[in-house]
Amino acid sequence: MKSDIEIARSIELKKIKQVAESIGIPRYEVENYGRYVAKIPEHLIDEEKIKKSKLILVTAITATKTGIGKTTVSIGLSLGLNKIGKKAIVALREPSLGPCFGMKGGAAGGGYAQVLPMEKINLHFTGDFHAITSAHNMISALLDNYLYHNQAKGFALKEILWKRVLDVNDRSLRSTVVGLGPKSNGITQESGFDITSASEIMAILCLAKDIPDLRRRIENILLGFTFDDKPFTVKDLGVAGAITVLLKDAIHPNLVQTTEGTAAFVHGGPFANIAHGCNSILATKMSMTFGDYVITEAGFGADLGAEKFYNIKCRKSGICPCLTVIVATAQGLKMHGGVSLDRLKEPDMEGLKEGLRNLDKHVHNLRQFGQSVVVAYNRFACDTDEEIELVRQHCERLEVALP
Repeated sequence: MKSDIEIARSIELKKIKQVAESIGIPRYEVENYGRYVAKIPEHLIDEEKIKKSKLILVTAITATKTGIGKTTVSIGLSLGLNKIGKKAIVALREPSLGPCFGMKGGAAGGGYAQVLPMEKINLHFTGDFHAITSAHNMISALLDNYLYHNQAKGFALKEILWKRVLDVNDRSLRSTVVGLGPKSNGITQESGFDITSASEIMAILCLAKDIPDLRRRIENILLGFTFDDKPFTVKDLGVAGAITVLLKDAIHPNLVQTTEGTAAFVHGGPFANIAHGCNSILATKMSMTFGDYVITEAGFGADLGAEKFYNIKCRKSGICPCLTVIVATAQGLKMHGGVSLDRLKEPDMEGLKEGLRNLDKHVHNLRQFGQSVVVAYNRFACDTDEEIELVRQHCERLEVALP
């Protein structure tokens, strides 16, 4: 079996304008970022077409440290639908450099279910993350500058909530002290760095419906509190316009392709544990404008990402999935059944039975939202036929489809 990168490099990619034309996007609307990546302007979004499109959400049981495979299943589902003659588009989040160089690895799928060009998507892509990093840190710099120049007037903040961001996992920068040295270097204070995906601007970008809405949301960012407990926002700082300009290109959805040359939108990447964990509303709506079926994902397990998808993204955008797919693996279920991490690849029917309670709870939760639920079993080479049959029989008892 070839590795993911060998498979990705063996695929002859279509020019991105061909991919755009295949779903109905005119060539003159495509803003190329190289031969195989493009930005698509949000004015092409058509609310009437969106009403006719069917949205499918892919979520998962509570994940292991290495993930469950939502992205791979999402891409695979879109490939399968296209294979049977349906016009399907997958809409995913952009990978973050931190996890990409960590244990979890890239986020462009795996095997023959990938979005391409994989290296570009996993690394710098179209510069969206860098734009968000610049916008976030520009606010930090302008806030420090404002405090420095207004200290003589008696202005100060009792509490500063706004840190800095960097798209690198750098443990030593989590807590820092800035403004050291002479007085001209600014006010000495505690600060620190979060990862770019954790920036409030990332979440804002993915919820914004257009540039004016993006600016309004940026204005409302809370930076800290004054000594009389009044909130101090970006609007008070007076720099919302400048920050919005830094994001004028990043707001446009990114178009790429799958391993079979079908369309994929990859845009935005807030984490589900500190934000809503979904790709941008604009990218999802763009996909629904040009696709009869759109497959998207929500981060982490169904209790986190999927519920935020329903409660936040659906409410803000006015869209709703017609079906939710829960991805499950034998290894994940065994982990929840008490099997130690070093034994997850070994057959363990008792551990698997115990772990099925995790699947039960997720199915129950999703049904509370009125969702039709399907379980997608993500099979690994170490899984036995007996384990797969046990999961299948359990899904039958739950009256949940397991294709």
